[in-house]
Amino acid sequence: MAHVLAIDVGGTKLAAALVDEGGSVLRSATRPTPGQDVMAALRALVGEVIADGPEPKAVGIGCAGPLDLAAGTVSPVNIPNWRGFPLRDEVRKLTGLPTVLAGDAQCMALGEYWLGAGQNSPALLGIVVSTGIGGGLVIGGVPLLGPTGNAGHVGHMSVDPYGERCECGGRGCVERYASGPHMTRWALENGWTPRRATSVISGESGGGAEAGIPADGMVADARMLARDAAAGDPVAKAAFERGARALAGMIASTAAVAEVTTAVIGGGVSQAGRVLFGPLEAALDDVGGLGFVRAVEVRPTTLGVRAGLAGAARLAWDYLRSAG
Repeated sequence: MAHVLAIDVGGTKLAAALVDEGGSVLRSATRPTPGQDVMAALRALVGEVIADGPEPKAVGIGCAGPLDLAAGTVSPVNIPNWRGFPLRDEVRKLTGLPTVLAGDAQCMALGEYWLGAGQNSPALLGIVVSTGIGGGLVIGGVPLLGPTGNAGHVGHMSVDPYGERCECGGRGCVERYASGPHMTRWALENGWTPRRATSVISGESGGGAEAGIPADGMVADARMLARDAAAGDPVAKAAFERGARALAGMIASTAAVAEVTTAVIGGGVSQAGRVLFGPLEAALDDVGGLGFVRAVEVRPTTLGVRAGLAGAARLAWDYLRSAG
């Protein structure tokens, strides 16, 4: 049976897998993303996955952005020593195989369309809500990548033109209201004190000053905020309601533009469950006007962290089919 090599590059981990045409994984491995020489770690990871196995037919890569699709380069915010890094060509040289590239959240959306909560949706919006907020669109089964490969940056849609200034330079961005660190920051600024300490979850908190440190020295994170919101803490609940309203504005706006029928939400913050999805459903019911906008179905991810690899594999399979 034929396989492709799927690669998922993120700021905290690298993952790779051999995936067949039906989406089954023959072999996979992960490694932490090192602070230096990420490509060396990726070479070792790829070597581990393909050693003594069937030779893959092509490679699909999902990587954090921004990226330049025409040049095949990436400049992930959370991998500082990769600026204009020629990832597609480096992997092509490493494997000798046809190689295709897309953003990590775009691959998440494509993976959910193929094997997850958005299977066969005619117009899918995939959203990753974590330390930041990313997204991807799959329209008619085809990922919408955009001219430079950066379509789907829904975290930087403005939902309040008079709102807070975002780190990107814009104002009122969804990410400033609904990402894990920013919901935590807002709650701390408005009087929330975590009931007890828990460990900081990678991908759910920016750590240190970004996440916020209460007076007793406890480092606060989004998991703690979700736990307290579920227990009825009014400020923690308000933080999730505020974030959910920003997400609802973004989903409704995207649906109005692209007639999205399904929105699948993943990422660490989505693990809050009803604490997030309850107020999100209520906010969508309030901000959505037109019938086709109000009809959007919002679902949690079913693939979780596997969605990115699944989407990268689907990229490679789609390339092979188009190449004949």
